[in-house]
Amino acid sequence: MRDPLNKAIVDIKPSGIRKFFDIVTEMKDAISLGVGEPDFDTPWHIREEGIYSLERGRGHYTSNAGLKELRIEICNYLERRFNLRYSWDKETLVTIGGSEAIDVALRVMLDRGDEVLLPQPSYVSYEPCILMAGGKPVVIELKEEDEFKLTADEIRNACTDRTKILVLPFPNNPTGSIMTREELAPIVEIVKEKDLFVISDEIYAELTYGGKHVSIAEFDGMKERTVVINGFSKSYAMTGWRLGYACGPENIIRQMTKLHQFAIMCAPTTSQYAAIEALKNGDADVEMMCDAYEKRRRFLLHELRRMGLPCFEARGAFYVFPCIKSLGMTSEEFATKLLMEEKVAIVPGTAFGDSGEGFLRVSYAYSIEKIKVALERIERFVNNHKVG
Repeated sequence: MRDPLNKAIVDIKPSGIRKFFDIVTEMKDAISLGVGEPDFDTPWHIREEGIYSLERGRGHYTSNAGLKELRIEICNYLERRFNLRYSWDKETLVTIGGSEAIDVALRVMLDRGDEVLLPQPSYVSYEPCILMAGGKPVVIELKEEDEFKLTADEIRNACTDRTKILVLPFPNNPTGSIMTREELAPIVEIVKEKDLFVISDEIYAELTYGGKHVSIAEFDGMKERTVVINGFSKSYAMTGWRLGYACGPENIIRQMTKLHQFAIMCAPTTSQYAAIEALKNGDADVEMMCDAYEKRRRFLLHELRRMGLPCFEARGAFYVFPCIKSLGMTSEEFATKLLMEEKVAIVPGTAFGDSGEGFLRVSYAYSIEKIKVALERIERFVNNHKVG
């Protein structure tokens, strides 16, 4: 019998995040700081709208691009919060989470062999999606001394005649790094100079501390070069509702909608009605959750530094990225031993690219009480494994 499998898919490694999550679910008294999922329930008024949509019998397909009212509210939200202006009917697509939007954008923009600049450490799905779209990922290794920010020189040095897309993953998962307006400005110039397109993953845009998120699409001449990816999972604690969206140039969104039409049909109807309520009346919920994350962020940074694990000032998402090089272990060794000895699950930095070696992703999308217990165990582990 011939091999039934696609070799490109077989060669893609499984997610390094899921490995530790799957183990901890079977381990008694284990604590996980490993999964990027808010510990808050979806706010009641949002859930209620989803329930109400079912009670009214709204369980039918929507238009392929999503409910008109939802697309209008997405555009209103982006203009209100981030000064981005899109048309609901030609430049907006509702997707199955931000992940589908990333996948579909890459598939409609890449021809086989096109190169994609991929800063790492970054979200685990970018590289597989690039490969499945026939593209070639060109990794830019972000550096701790730069607070894992991207620079224009790094982009220039990585560009070739085949470079077509830059993935811009900020606020960043796993590092928590952000890009300010001043830091984005030179990147805008090199993107224009090299005639690149940008896929800007802004799923953590609302979770920025010490300043407001700035989208690269806001800069002059960048809206027509940028596909903005966002969604409801992180800001509104709606991970299981599986709803995201993409906004961008009409010619790109039209092709994304066509691919989405054949592969998906439409995003979940119930989730779309709930999302309308989230955008209309959820600003206070976002602010409340963001304030809670900020308190956890400061506490976690202080405690990790106190126990001797250096950690730069992560100002976005809900992750910190401490360095464990002084302990003489690889990231994988540290995470594995910590799980087995102290029953605390965190994710090795190498799950997000080779440049994550020597670091760990620690999520603070958990209660302060759980974080405190986990930190006590982590400190005991660090003290037991100090070198010298």
